[in-house]
Amino acid sequence: MANHILIVDDDARIRDVVRFALEDSGFQTTEAATGLDALERYSDHPADLIVLDIGMPDMDGLDTCRELRRTSSVPVLFLTARDEEIDRILGFQTGGDDYVTKPFSPRELVLRIKAILARAAAPTQKDTATVYQDLRLDETAHRCTLADAEVQLTGIEFAVLSILAKSPDRVFSRSQLIELVYGQNTYLSGRTVDSHIRNIRQKARILGYPDLIQTVHGVGVKLGDCQC
Repeated sequence: MANHILIVDDDARIRDVVRFALEDSGFQTTEAATGLDALERYSDHPADLIVLDIGMPDMDGLDTCRELRRTSSVPVLFLTARDEEIDRILGFQTGGDDYVTKPFSPRELVLRIKAILARAAAPTQKDTATVYQDLRLDETAHRCTLADAEVQLTGIEFAVLSILAKSPDRVFSRSQLIELVYGQNTYLSGRTVDSHIRNIRQKARILGYPDLIQTVHGVGVKLGDCQC
């Protein structure tokens, strides 16, 4: 059965672009123009994922997500008109799984949605924890901690950090990370990975780990110092 995606944006043109891209990829869709409308539609017909615009009048996307999180863990991918770090941090803090900045590539949006849904559908295993120094990644619970302090990661961020943590001495190029996270034959720019790495670094820095991911100039990135 096709996954059902709820598209929430006050701009009908944006909803059309997203709907066309998703239905062309085999998804079922429902649309909502306001946050309140989205909550009602989700209550009547739960979706597998919600594409949620942040900048809506009355109830914006952040408030809508907060309300959803009272009763649901449905994956949320935010749409934002501004590529500012504070928007991304607020989105992740309210329970978002990923974000896309307008104007966006419909193809990239579909790939990100597929990646989120694939992780949500991954089978549970008994022992799926990766531990390195103060870092612990529990894939079963989708929980990341640094010396017992929890780090709130989106699905994509968790996948990136997990890849690095499983091979802490290996340097990964951006193209390798894109292939490992999104799958083979995926054509995304290096900025996509850079954005997730920047978010992970920011969250770790707040907890006193400024060098969690190191850049090896001209090569790629690797896991850095996971000890305070």
